[in-house]
Amino acid sequence: MARSDFRFAHPLRVRWAEVDRQDIVFNGHYLMYFDVAITEYWRAAGIRYPDALIAAGSDLFVVKATVEYHDAAHFDDDLDVAVRVRRIGRTSMTFAVEIHRGADHLVSGEVVYVNAHPTERRPMPVPDALRATLETFEGRPLAA
Repeated sequence: MARSDFRFAHPLRVRWAEVDRQDIVFNGHYLMYFDVAITEYWRAAGIRYPDALIAAGSDLFVVKATVEYHDAAHFDDDLDVAVRVRRIGRTSMTFAVEIHRGADHLVSGEVVYVNAHPTERRPMPVPDALRATLETFEGRPLAA
């Protein structure tokens, strides 16, 4: 995807504790960056997560996360973590995530969530109101 395909990006600065002995961001931290940016995506879309979903009788659970490394980030780098909903299926949604340092595309990934009952954790359809809010925020249909 092109950086321009993402309507939302969250800025992060690499902290000292996130860098390993190779002087690059330790690989596991990129998933934390994804999580932080997705949380900020919800906020930017006007969705109070998780409260809004729980009020609708559902919640989201990660079932898959992938990370593809193109280049490394370093201590004190200013990063932009770009997030978009790639698709919404009947019971799941897929986020596309990219991490950029200026014009450099460092990392690509995706996070797949299943919408489920908050306590029974059985899959349920994605609430129509959530789908509508995200389609409005993204400015495009998000059907599977």
